[in-house]
Amino acid sequence: MWKEENNKLVRSFEFKDFVEAFSFMTKVAILAEKQNHHPFWTNVYNNVEIHLNTHDAGDIVTEKDHKLAKSIDALFD
Repeated sequence: MWKEENNKLVRSFEFKDFVEAFSFMTKVAILAEKQNHHPFWTNVYNNVEIHLNTHDAGDIVTEKDHKLAKSIDALFD
């Protein structure tokens, strides 16, 4: 579940292993590129954490972030 904190939408994802996590990141990268909206994220082994906010709007959460979050959810849920 996404949560809004410190002007960011944040969600953590856990996978079976590193390959599954990296595969998910690759799919997110393609979505992000298509939407021209790129996340800040971290990956440690089977965990991926994604932070979304809109830099052009002053680093706040906007509809662009909610749209990308919804697209990411469709890959995971």
